[in-house]
Parts: sequence; structure tokens; C-alpha cells
Amino acid sequence: MARDPRIDAYIDKAGDFAQPVLRHFRELVHATVDGAGEAVKWGMPHFTHKGKNIAGMAAFKAHCAVMIHGAGRQSDNDGMGQFGKISSLDDLPADAELAAKLVAARTRIDESGSAVKRPSNPKPKTDIAVPQDFAAALRDNPAAQATFDGFPPSQRREYLEWVTEAKQDATRAKRLATAVEWMAEGKRRNWKYER
Repeated sequence: MARDPRIDAYIDKAGDFAQPVLRHFRELVHATVDGAGEAVKWGMPHFTHKGKNIAGMAAFKAHCAVMIHGAGRQSDNDGMGQFGKISSLDDLPADAELAAKLVAARTRIDESGSAVKRPSNPKPKTDIAVPQDFAAALRDNPAAQATFDGFPPSQRREYLEWVTEAKQDATRAKRLATAVEWMAEGKRRNWKYER
């Protein structure tokens, strides 16, 4: 499969210590997973198999990281990915170990259609009752009430959870006031992260 020029640019911008690590891992992925695709996801180079993420890599100021999807999460190490902070080729696990994990990830995708097996029937979230103080605040602000009433259940739940999970009364009151202000402006709970 064709190489993604964005990954070439990413590697070229990485620190001198990181470039050999990133190039080596990239070549190992392509040597191990026939037809591996390339993409940039979450701002980092990723490799795909049948359109599913199989591995990724990232460069930072003083270290880089490689991760193989579905091969375990970050543990007690201090870096991103399951192999810790990598500052030279010597810090990478042996090629045979990495290749075995890549093959296992490819096999999971081939057998299940994804790198990580997800629960097939997640439990539906239960509705949260609207507390009296929340309902009163909405009644006092018709614009906020209209926005709240127009939200789908998941968006109502986001506001309700945010307010009801406050541990102190002062925090709850502040969150409730902010929630009403945002809803009066027609905003969802996580509006700051929407584009």
C-alpha cells in the first residue's frame, strides 16, 4: 500500500533521536503486516489493517512511543503506549516481540473485525431523575428549559451527571448555575470541545 506523505513529514519534524525509531517501527509494520495502510489519527501516525487501527507511534520532546492496538494498555511505565518512553533504537523491544504482537493484532482483526473485542450488548444507561433544584432553575429560565427539553436523553444525562456528581454543595450550586447559563445559550454540556 502507498505510504502516507504526512507520516514522512511527521518523522522529518521529529527530533534526531526519534527519527530512527519511527522509521524502524514503520518498516517493521510494513514487513510484518502485508498491505498495511497508513493514516494520521489523533495527530499521530497510525497503521491499519482492513481499515482498522493496528499500531501507532508518536514523537515527543525527549522520547517517542509505539503502541500496538489490542496488545495491552499502558502499565506502570511513564510513557504513552505499552513499551514506555523510547529515546533510541536500543529502547525498542526486539523485532521478534514487536512482530509477534503485530501478527496477533492482525489476527484479531481478521477473526473479529476489530483490533479489540468490544462487548456486543452494552447495558443501556438508566435515566437520571431531574433533582428539584435543577428543575426549579430550569423553570426560572425558559430558554434553558426549552434547550434542555429539546436535548436527546444522552445530552440531558451529561448535564444531570455533571451537576449531581458534585461532592460539595458549593460546587453543585456553581455547576447548576453554569449549566443553566449554557443551556440558555443553546449549548451542550461539552460545547467547548465541539468544532
